[in-house]
Parts: sequence; structure tokens; C-alpha cells
Amino acid sequence: MWHETAGEGAPRTTLEVPVTTRGVLYLHSAPRALCPHVEWAVGGVLGMRINFDWIRQPVAPGNRRAEFSWQGEPDTASRLASALRGWQLLRFEVTAEPGSGVEGERFSSTPDLGIFHAVTGVHGDILIPEDRLRSALLRARMGEGSLEAEITRLLGKPWDDELEPFRHAGEGAPVRWLHQVV
Repeated sequence: MWHETAGEGAPRTTLEVPVTTRGVLYLHSAPRALCPHVEWAVGGVLGMRINFDWIRQPVAPGNRRAEFSWQGEPDTASRLASALRGWQLLRFEVTAEPGSGVEGERFSSTPDLGIFHAVTGVHGDILIPEDRLRSALLRARMGEGSLEAEITRLLGKPWDDELEPFRHAGEGAPVRWLHQVV
């Protein structure tokens, strides 16, 4: 998008380049009947019709799995996670790579634990904000849990533990690359 800016002297023309990011949506398990609804919800977020290449999920008989790469605005990962979070039988992860002026993100969701969100750095490390660390320290001091348990939760370990068998079951699965020009 081009903008004319007025200032001292002659007007200046600048080019405003939209910020985009890319990421991957891992649908670890979805009951077969839910698959078309998941495609519809993801398509609504991305603004296009989606048809995933669903394959059998051996860890959960009767379930399917799919994954694809996306490119879009920096809030795409959070919009995808929000669109999928209401279905209790769905296991998924959404990642977004960090970019110029944009932190990365990771969302994980399981039927038992609900949704987990973390900000990630350029090397994939989870970055825990200071206020969340202070809150964990306070809960541990008040006897609401151990500091180790609080930090483990901040790092998403319970979600990783529950999703790990589903991740391994998908090794060798095809990845569908989907890029949206913004």
C-alpha cells in the first residue's frame, strides 16, 4: 500500500509492506464426523475452501489426522486456535514462526486439558512473560502447588505429554503446504 506523507519540504511516498508470518496446523486427532466441520472452520479463518488430506490416526481408532502449512497475517495462529478450541474431541497444535517485529506462537489443545498458549522465540524456545513467572512464584509460596509444577505448566509439559503419542503416530504423514497471500 502506497502512502503520501507530508512533512518539511516535498511530499514523500512510502511503501507499506504487510507483515506476514507462516506456521503449521497439526490436527492430531479428529473423529471422522468432525472432519468436514474442521475444514469449514479453518477455511473460514483463511478465507478459502479447505480440503485436508485426512489419514487414519492409529493411536485413536476412528479418528483422523491432517496437517498443513499456512501463511497469513500475524494473528492467524490465534484465529485458527480460537476457531477450533470449542470442540472437545479434537486434539491439535498451531504454530506460528516469529518474524520481523512479531514473536512466534504455539497453541496446543487436548480434550482433557483445554488450550495452552505460549510465545516462542526465534529458536523455538518458549518465552515466559515476567508477570506469569511472578504469579507462579506467588502460587507456590501460598501453597497452591510446587514451583516445579507451576513452571512445568507454564512450559506446556502436560500438553506435550498428552500429545506426544499422537505426534509420533503422524511421523511420515504427508504435509500439505498452503500459502495465502495477504
